[in-house]
Amino acid sequence: MTIWLILSALCLVATIFVAWPLYRNLGHLTPVLAMIIVLVFGSSASLYLYIGNPGVSSGAGSPPDIGEIVNSLSQRLLDNPEDAQGWLMLGRSQQMLQQHDEAIATFERALQLEKGQNAQILVALAIALIEQQGGEMTDRSSNLFEDALLQEPNNVDALFYGGGAAALRGDTSLAADRWETLLRMNSLDEVQELLQRKINEWRGLPSPVEIYPMAKDNPVISINISLSDEVVSTLSADATVFVIAKVPGQPGPPIAVKRRQLADFPKLIELGDRDVMIQGRKLSNFSKLEIVARVTASGQPIAQSGDWFGSLIANANSGQTIDLLINQRIP
Repeated sequence: MTIWLILSALCLVATIFVAWPLYRNLGHLTPVLAMIIVLVFGSSASLYLYIGNPGVSSGAGSPPDIGEIVNSLSQRLLDNPEDAQGWLMLGRSQQMLQQHDEAIATFERALQLEKGQNAQILVALAIALIEQQGGEMTDRSSNLFEDALLQEPNNVDALFYGGGAAALRGDTSLAADRWETLLRMNSLDEVQELLQRKINEWRGLPSPVEIYPMAKDNPVISINISLSDEVVSTLSADATVFVIAKVPGQPGPPIAVKRRQLADFPKLIELGDRDVMIQGRKLSNFSKLEIVARVTASGQPIAQSGDWFGSLIANANSGQTIDLLINQRIP
């Protein structure tokens, strides 16, 4: 987990560098930055999932070297040069290092492998071209966003940047249409009010005071967590316990996490929208959740051999308290 959070932070810095000159003419920077935060986390999580553990230490005081991550990806692609998704991830890594020319060449190769039929790569290449030009929207970038939307009309990145490109061309009606599509998709809850303000400006309508409330501290799911006798006798009281909510059957970063110490248990844990890892991805939007409670002596969020855990799949927002016993061990 440490690795993809650091990747997210680095990617965010690079993306803000792009966002400021690109959208300064739109009049409001805040909604752009808020949107980018959401998009960046998604990209960083995808990168982490693709490369897994590339042999980079994630312990305290040892932040991962993105150069090593790039080397790991490059080695994988030597063995599988037809892997378009791998080239996409390598390009995103190069973007984090602000290697704009290299990223563009990498995305071009990925796009060639896909014969131009991949909206994610089209958008990635468009953004890389913007970065290369110091944040200025190029004609080719604008066209790439248009191509991406033809292939994937609900692509969040393409709708957002394509809306901005339309506004820069003076087509504020199309820009508003695209950002209204984002609102209807409910994919970016935490910035919906900000999007609506810009849409209203483009439409010549009054600016709303507040369209969508912020996440409340209401619990979405309550879990009564207990420990087997073997767990209590095996680990010290200061061992770390992670209580995690995930999408059942899907890889990716957790939706929400709480961290406690073993000495606190047995304990009732409540998870809600305030506990989410990525703003805009509300826990309350999911009807079913996989709950994992894991005890680790190392204190690391990534599961390791010897960790104890318990897991179950439960209905969210049921109002009922579920019972979860930590009694299994990772080989």
